Amino acid sequence: MISFARANTYFEQLNACLIGLSVDSNASHLAWIYDIYCRTGIKIPFPIIADRNGEIARKYGMISNDVSNTETVRNVYIIDDKGIIRLILVYPLNVGRCIPEILRALQALQVADANKAATPVNWVPCEPIIVPIPQTFDGLLTRANEINQNRNGMNWYLSFKQPENCTKLNQNDNKELGC
Repeated sequence: MISFARANTYFEQLNACLIGLSVDSNASHLAWIYDIYCRTGIKIPFPIIADRNGEIARKYGMISNDVSNTETVRNVYIIDDKGIIRLILVYPLNVGRCIPEILRALQALQVADANKAATPVNWVPCEPIIVPIPQTFDGLLTRANEINQNRNGMNWYLSFKQPENCTKLNQNDNKELGC
């Protein structure tokens, strides 16, 4: 909770809203966030949903019966503005989440969508993205010529361009986000 609270401004820069979900009670959540505030001075800036009977957690696959009938695994869901789950990261109970990777994945989805393209392996935000392959032979020839002139790809089926509308987050300024 503390790490997500510290990273909240980065999520807001990407027009994303954080929501917590827990099978604990609302009173338990209030106790957590008050204890966090008393010990650290950090206020949790996002809502935490009390899912006492685990109904929401079960629907989203957050309770692994192999591990426990009541404990949730540490899932992260990126849900778009149409309510579609675009990415699920599943962390076992004994492995912490990686906030910079979650932010990178969110940016990759947003940039790929906005540019109608794809991000390559190990993509770093605002670095070149993969251009969709041509759909016609004339498009293939045009792409091959572009690659020869601009040196922006390996072949007609793999070429790159700089993304438009990419937000450069200064995550490196905040050492507390590191993973």
